[in-house]
Amino acid sequence: MTIAGQGILITGASRGLGRALAETLAARGAKLALVARTAGPLDDVVATIRARGGDAHAVVGDIADKAAIHRIAGQAAGLIGEIAVAIHNASTLGPVPLRLLLDTECEDLAGVLETNLVGPFRLTKVLAGAMAIRGAGVIVHVSSDAAVEPYPRWGAYGISKAAQDHLSRILAAELAGTGVRVLAVDPGEMDTVMHAAAVPDADRATLQQPTEVASRIVAMIEDAARAPSGARLVVPSWPGTRSGALSAIEPESQSGIR
Repeated sequence: MTIAGQGILITGASRGLGRALAETLAARGAKLALVARTAGPLDDVVATIRARGGDAHAVVGDIADKAAIHRIAGQAAGLIGEIAVAIHNASTLGPVPLRLLLDTECEDLAGVLETNLVGPFRLTKVLAGAMAIRGAGVIVHVSSDAAVEPYPRWGAYGISKAAQDHLSRILAAELAGTGVRVLAVDPGEMDTVMHAAAVPDADRATLQQPTEVASRIVAMIEDAARAPSGARLVVPSWPGTRSGALSAIEPESQSGIR
């Protein structure tokens, strides 16, 4: 896929990996619909991209809100045209400090699932049909190694990401032959606000920067041969990263808490 001129929707685009993806894709000539819950930080991202000559538009909305999904998709399409790529990056840990699963309130687990799993599912339902009719498109779910490793106190988040990974696999199987690729991408550990909230004592010098992770995810989107539909890809294992000697499809080998 050639990024230039493509309409790309990114959720959770106001900070961290979402912002880095937006800035990286804008520099490659993509037309961006950027989704986040809060207008101020999102407007700042849009202003930064436009100041550099990029094409970006803010779509304020909460993907956990069922009533907002059609509005988000419709507004995005109205601003940038056909959505060629949807990147489901918005995510929540649930209450922090993180707690044992049996100490987690049922409502908190449900809230995490709404943002990390059900919201992306609803948005994909709205977008994927048009992609299939056109015979091209890419859907990216941003995953985590918490999807494959049973970390104590990461229960709600890990459950949501494990389910999201399998959602990716099932969608890939059902969309086979349509030209639509579905990827689950574990970004590895990054220096982000989310990571700091989850692991406040982490050594930030050991963490990846979101900008370097974003460039690898863009490469995955572009490279259908090395990133086929249904794959679960791990950014630190992608060729060219610091641990690039590893296979790009090796989910259990890397840490990927966002």
